[in-house]
Amino acid sequence: MMATMPRPRMLVLSFSPIAADARVLKQVRYFVEHYDVVTCGYGPAPEGVVRHLQLPDGVPNKLDGRLITARAYRAVYWRQAAVSAARELLRGVEADVVLANDLDALPLALALRPRLGVHSDLHEYFPRLHEENEKWRRRIGPYMAWLCRRYLPRAASVSTVSGGLAREYEHQFGVPVQVVTNAAPYADLEPTPVADPVRLVHSGACLRSRNIHLMVEAMAPLAGRYALDLYLTPNHPDYLAELRSRAAELPNVVVHDPVPYSRLIRTLNDYDLGVFVLPPVSFSYAHALPNKVYDFAQARLGIVVGPSPEMVDLVETARNGVVTAGFTAEDLVAALEALTPAHVADLKRASHTRAHELSAEAEVEKWGRAVARILEPVA
Repeated sequence: MMATMPRPRMLVLSFSPIAADARVLKQVRYFVEHYDVVTCGYGPAPEGVVRHLQLPDGVPNKLDGRLITARAYRAVYWRQAAVSAARELLRGVEADVVLANDLDALPLALALRPRLGVHSDLHEYFPRLHEENEKWRRRIGPYMAWLCRRYLPRAASVSTVSGGLAREYEHQFGVPVQVVTNAAPYADLEPTPVADPVRLVHSGACLRSRNIHLMVEAMAPLAGRYALDLYLTPNHPDYLAELRSRAAELPNVVVHDPVPYSRLIRTLNDYDLGVFVLPPVSFSYAHALPNKVYDFAQARLGIVVGPSPEMVDLVETARNGVVTAGFTAEDLVAALEALTPAHVADLKRASHTRAHELSAEAEVEKWGRAVARILEPVA
């Protein structure tokens, strides 16, 4: 009787709470079906892995300002507390391939010397991540560019979340980059009848740079026709407090605590329109194609977005959304005033029709093919 061939071993490395990180969790759920998966990151173990190495919650990746000033970039990276903690946890861990999530995981992934190689998945365009902040652009941007120049060419393959980001990585650093969108897993749901007033929803990080307050202000003249619910994670607690205070003054805005991602799509299904008008304050924002627009589609909602090219292309191709003329509260008001309940129902039906096409199942196969190519020597 022939012995069963052992499954390849993969390490999924991410400086995030993996069980709550939608993109990383999709990787884990896909690869546990094919490989023995070890994870290293914050928080509890995701389901299905053979081993989880949990980073201490109080140990973040924080850059040393003195080393940044000295442009001692190698020391900047390796002296980060979370990098050091992960390196210690991973001592003696062997893997055939490492899937490194985001730029801060890539140097460590390469240093671990997996037997066959590293796939780098970049969730943002890091050299210009916070370019709206002049100090960040001057001090941290060059460090991020150094990481890209030094380490991206050493990855066996690279992926990112949108075409605009992929093209910029290729142009600046000369590496081929595949697009794997933030599509959500397929949800077997039906569109709900359009409510009166029409129910709007926005979910995600509470970041001041996202100008969420403009969505709130747009509701003031629309009371009676539209209501907005926000499900926000407290990334910027002061900003969240400001939003709660303003929402308390309006009859048609409610700020909720976030819901676990496992319940998010079904929670969103009760609404009519998902809204995300993201100001193009940075390169990453200008070319964003975030998971929330795919969440909205799986929840069978119509989608309202600003004139961000990647999001515009998605809703115009799927015919499941409308685009505001600009990024102001007035632009959002104008777009919503032009809608009728019948039009909203049409948008919801369009999301339903395209739900399979807009699901994660087709996208995660791209990671699968990239990793399979790395593993070809053992196939």
